[in-house]
Amino acid sequence: MAASSNCSIALLLIVALLSLSSISTSHASRGLLQLPNLPTIPSLPQPTMPQLPNIPNLPATLPPLPSVTSLPTLPTANSPLPSLPTLPSVPKMTLPPMPANPLPNMPSLPKIPTIPTLSPPPSN
Repeated sequence: MAASSNCSIALLLIVALLSLSSISTSHASRGLLQLPNLPTIPSLPQPTMPQLPNIPNLPATLPPLPSVTSLPTLPTANSPLPSLPTLPSVPKMTLPPMPANPLPNMPSLPKIPTIPTLSPPPSN
């Protein structure tokens, strides 16, 4: 319930801000429309463009494409795969022996007093 009311408030706030911004924009555009006639801007001389260099002609005959016999052959789906190299054996890791005497006990944490909670009286 609270989330939907927050969403609607945010939506109303966005609509209000957009409407206020459009009002200030319309006032600014009206002010620009009411300006007196401005002097015309003189036209600038057109720059002369240098001529582009000529594109060299490509040779009419192209070198021959490689023939199919000179290309390497691809392996087919039925060809056997090469075998994988054998991995070196790794020695087994062993843990050191446990000490003969048991580990010391950790001290216990002190008790923290709790604050009693008050419950509201039952409603009838």
